[in-house]
Amino acid sequence: MAKRRILKKKVNYIIGELFAECLVASKLNKEANSEKTDALFVRILNLQNDYICRISHTEPGNVKAFYKHLIAGFEAEANSIIDEIGQLN
Repeated sequence: MAKRRILKKKVNYIIGELFAECLVASKLNKEANSEKTDALFVRILNLQNDYICRISHTEPGNVKAFYKHLIAGFEAEANSIIDEIGQLN
């Protein structure tokens, strides 16, 4: 169980950093589209909810492959959000 707890903490930390970075980017750029930034905030929070729930409910069977796929998916989603935050500036 300790491994799941550590993974959840890492996900929460990364989501917090993404949220803060998006907030700073939206406040520094006065010309940023507020609808686009609001949608990005919602996407970040939905990403957190989805992955924390998926970590809590591990699929039975090949657990190692499940977590490998989960981490790869999270990294891909986080990188796409980072790219969108970069486009706000």
